[in-house]
Amino acid sequence: MRAWAVGTPAPADEGPLLRVEREVPEPGPGQVRVAVTCCGVCRTDLHLAEGDLPPRRPGVVPGHEVVGRVDALGPGTTRFALGDRVGVPWLGGTDGSCRFCRRGDENLCTAPRFTGWDVDGGYAEACLVDERFAHRLPEGVDDEQAAPLLCAGIIGYRALRLAEVPPGGRLGIYGFGGSAHLTAQVALAQGLRVHVLTRGAANRRLAAELGVDSVGGTTDVPPELLDGAVLFAPAGALVPVALRALDRSGTLAVAGIWLSDVPVLSYAAELFQERRLRSVTANTRRDAEEFLALAGRLGVRATTTAYPLDDAPRALSDLAHGRFSGAAVLHV
Repeated sequence: MRAWAVGTPAPADEGPLLRVEREVPEPGPGQVRVAVTCCGVCRTDLHLAEGDLPPRRPGVVPGHEVVGRVDALGPGTTRFALGDRVGVPWLGGTDGSCRFCRRGDENLCTAPRFTGWDVDGGYAEACLVDERFAHRLPEGVDDEQAAPLLCAGIIGYRALRLAEVPPGGRLGIYGFGGSAHLTAQVALAQGLRVHVLTRGAANRRLAAELGVDSVGGTTDVPPELLDGAVLFAPAGALVPVALRALDRSGTLAVAGIWLSDVPVLSYAAELFQERRLRSVTANTRRDAEEFLALAGRLGVRATTTAYPLDDAPRALSDLAHGRFSGAAVLHV
């Protein structure tokens, strides 16, 4: 089967992805095989290809926003039937027994497995998934639209919850790519006032088209103090900027898996008055199920740019240079 693997990590324009031919994988106990129809291109894939996230094993196939049909069942599987449409997300497995899993915080598992990092993902014609970590997808959402929901949507939803904006409150969104434009739709549907601070004319146009309350540059001061904010841009320099925009007791949630270094913070200007700074680490299966149901009910729609699987390197390069708004999706 056709697939792309991470070779030597390097800037996206220097070809870190290698075109490979692999045997079609056979599912083991508890696994199903998914014939991939679409796979979203996530910024985490870019961090992996460029070396910000060191590959967990040589030649891993990236991609963790995978949509497809079950075409083989491993021994002991019971959740899905042949032909079922499923989504394969970032969280590919947990040990189920560590102190965090036992208390319901499986996103903090001490021995997790991640799709496209520990196990091969969806930049391929097929992939395997532990059936317990696959998800049914909302009806009425086509494959291209569904793919970004599986990471960008889920992690944005968790970050929005952790920002703890009260009903009717004021949310700031820093950076406006694949995850942020989905999170904004949920926040607006929940009645929040949404202020987007981002670079790039295309991203600003998309934010305005979605009906947010204001759009500005990344370092601009929003028109009102914020009850909470989510930082999607992987830029540590924006952490103090966002903290200064918070009202008393506001929370800044950092949604990315990787962030450049954060400058020294001023306690008085950026943390005092019970402002909070917190990271967002992966997600739980409950987060995923809640968000996918909510996305289907609210009609959340991704703005997408389609690429054939053969153009995966170009999609990563375009993501690195901000050449599209919303999310990129590979078609297999």
